[in-house]
Amino acid sequence: MSAATASTPTPVDFWFDPLCPWAWMTSRWMLEVEQQRPVQVHWHVMSLAVLNEGRDLPEKYQQLMAEAWGPVRICVAAAQKHGDEVLGALYTALGTRLHNEALPRERATFEAALTEAGLPVELADAAESEEYDEALRASHAEGITLVGQDVGTPVIAVPGADGERVAFFGPVVTPIPRGEAAARLWDGTLLVASTPGFYELKRTRTASPSFE
Repeated sequence: MSAATASTPTPVDFWFDPLCPWAWMTSRWMLEVEQQRPVQVHWHVMSLAVLNEGRDLPEKYQQLMAEAWGPVRICVAAAQKHGDEVLGALYTALGTRLHNEALPRERATFEAALTEAGLPVELADAAESEEYDEALRASHAEGITLVGQDVGTPVIAVPGADGERVAFFGPVVTPIPRGEAAARLWDGTLLVASTPGFYELKRTRTASPSFE
């Protein structure tokens, strides 16, 4: 990597829903990629609750979607009041509690995450408010429009060689690739995602997310 390249990292836009364990896995991989390749992640919020509005869902999943509003609303409120740059630390604090520690999706968990991220605990009020839903829907639309309605979270976008963004859903992976393995997956993902006409590469998941 040249000094010039190192000083101008490629911006990577990453849309996440804090509730999704697979997006959490991908986000931790993306942090590994930052250490191996000249990229800089910019975090954005998308919403599984918004994505699944109006869909016929099993009762258990309906309950999950009802609980999904709180964390994304808090993230949007934090970004609006304190700048988008707080989203990375807040996502890490929320995700660690929701996934690694399996803590309940409740106010005490949200307040602890806000405190760790250096943010006011009063932002937890946003979990029960529709005040930030317009901004949430706008952020969600920006990400999902790049890849279509048939996928979920995360969505990743990078500048393409022709000036247009290359965007994709995923990758869905466990355990988290580390070091050079993370970099190789990044290189390969960009290769296939930037191939004109390439849409899908998939196989059945046989393991649950491993947060170690």
